[in-house]
Amino acid sequence: MKLQKALSNILNFNALISLLLVLFQSNLNVFNYYPTFLKEYGLFIATNLLVLLIFKLVKNSFKTDIVRNSLFDILSLILYFIFNLNPYIIFTYVILRQLVVLYDSLMKYYGKKSFVRLLSLNPTFVFLMSFLLTILGGTILLLLPASTVPGEKTSLLGSIFTSTSATCVTGLVIYDTGTHFTVFGQMVILSLIQIGGLGIMTISTAFAILLGQRMNLQSEQIMQNVTGESHRINMKNLIKNIILTTLVFELIGSLFLYKTFSHVFASSNKALYYSVFHSVSAFCNAGFALMPDSFSGFYSSWNINLVISFLIIFGGLGFSVFVDLQRNLIKKFKPQRFSLHTKIVLSTTTILIIVGTILYFISEYSNLMQGFSFKNRFLASFFQSVTTRTAGFNTIDMAHLGKASIFISLFLMFIGASPGSTGGGIKTTTLAVIALSIKSLFRGNKDVSAFKRKINDENIRKVMALIALSMIFLGVMIFVLLLIEPFSFQKILFEAISAFGTVGLSMGITAKLSSLGKICIIILMYLGRVGPLTLIVALSERSKPADFTYIEDKISIG
Repeated sequence: MKLQKALSNILNFNALISLLLVLFQSNLNVFNYYPTFLKEYGLFIATNLLVLLIFKLVKNSFKTDIVRNSLFDILSLILYFIFNLNPYIIFTYVILRQLVVLYDSLMKYYGKKSFVRLLSLNPTFVFLMSFLLTILGGTILLLLPASTVPGEKTSLLGSIFTSTSATCVTGLVIYDTGTHFTVFGQMVILSLIQIGGLGIMTISTAFAILLGQRMNLQSEQIMQNVTGESHRINMKNLIKNIILTTLVFELIGSLFLYKTFSHVFASSNKALYYSVFHSVSAFCNAGFALMPDSFSGFYSSWNINLVISFLIIFGGLGFSVFVDLQRNLIKKFKPQRFSLHTKIVLSTTTILIIVGTILYFISEYSNLMQGFSFKNRFLASFFQSVTTRTAGFNTIDMAHLGKASIFISLFLMFIGASPGSTGGGIKTTTLAVIALSIKSLFRGNKDVSAFKRKINDENIRKVMALIALSMIFLGVMIFVLLLIEPFSFQKILFEAISAFGTVGLSMGITAKLSSLGKICIIILMYLGRVGPLTLIVALSERSKPADFTYIEDKISIG
């Protein structure tokens, strides 16, 4: 057994270090050292097979994970040589595969240590750490020479900022994505967007299920937290539905976008690439665009405005809503049996979009939309109402918004998307509970209810806590930004709330922020994606609740 572990660890660490050395030795093109890479990869596979042979002779049995990994490695090389795959594909696969192997080795080696035991006992902490590790991996890949076009340079802080913005599906950028990064760098960003949108736990769980592993109770609890699913359901089916739903929407979105981009770009490959990139970015509510002015050049296009808008809307509903829709609308047409969560999310989202469209139409009628036709005014207002809550694309110049529009934008960005979705903010359900609480107070009702259902008292307490924590975190960061940055109050406020709501809209100051200012925005993006309430729960989950209650008393309010 010790020999088995020793050989596995030596093999895995040697392969990872060798591959990283090959990457960082390359100048501006990783494939200057491609023969060296193939030699290292071939040596890695040969050593794997040797370990298999030793296991066969010593134990007369194969170790499942090494057999599986070896088969994946051999298959990847066969596919590369048969189909003449782009070297970027095989190279990226090997690096990611080695990172997974390294993680697996660390988990086996430190399995009994307190830190890993903390991760297993605290599912919320696992959720938080998964985003940090993804950001770290993205930072390393974006620092590689292959990620940046010749003549451009990506700093360490810039790489961390971009990786955080992509993983937290925000969209704030300090480098122009389309001109600063190579195709490889853009694909790294796109991968981070997809991972961040679905959630790293969803991705890893999907692979575990694909490879025949079973989920334990802790994993199921984590997935329930990630997806916002409150009911106990078959997690395997949930993961399958999430992956399938995401791919279907992104594929349909790509096909519709290609209809427009095919007329814009002479190359069909470029048109297809732009279609896929922006479809994924829109559904994941990321806001990353390959055009320097986002979609400002398409403000009059019905196809672009509606397709991007509906991808954002569907991506912001939350996966638990999709499960409920499938259960009660597709399989059995019984919309009256929608859960209270689904009803609140759908109604609140619809109201916000309609009200936002009307308010933008009025506030920018004689400003940025002056001279627009009624159709273009409607498209710009609708698009802005949708994208401001979660996505971060724009078809009008955000730096020249009127004061009323800035106020509307701040409100919508702070609200954000729905629980379990790809967006941030305090969430639509939080706004709904506040509105319903006010309605209940006016009517003199003791309980807060909606759609003939009482809302749980614990939900109301969490709403109050979430709003308070959000205001505290935002207040502290805005105060620091106002101290260190020379920009106006409204620009700082706009930038901070955009980061916290993982929106990605900016009034043009992101790249001009100081290093400390960028760090503040990074923290806000991370907090906005994971949620301040999740952070507090993770830190306090091991605390024992009091087993007694105090005497009830009253205080004056208002």
